Amino acid sequence: MDKQDKLLDKVSSKTHVSKQDILSLASDLQTKDLSNENDIKEFVYKISKMTNKQVKPEQMNKIIQVIQNNKVPTNIDKLL
Repeated sequence: MDKQDKLLDKVSSKTHVSKQDILSLASDLQTKDLSNENDIKEFVYKISKMTNKQVKPEQMNKIIQVIQNNKVPTNIDKLL
């Protein structure tokens, strides 16, 4: 099993989202304009629906700010 598979397995087990859905989200993300607030909202709502987690308006605003200000952590290992 390579590093990518291990990472996908770990994310899948923590989020209860299938590896196929995670890969689909990653593919979808590549088509989004992350400076566009509507694209960010659409993507976050898609994740919210997949994980059965509600995103409050104040959470959405914080997510949008983090993404638009390029404050997203780049070291995935620390997030897991």
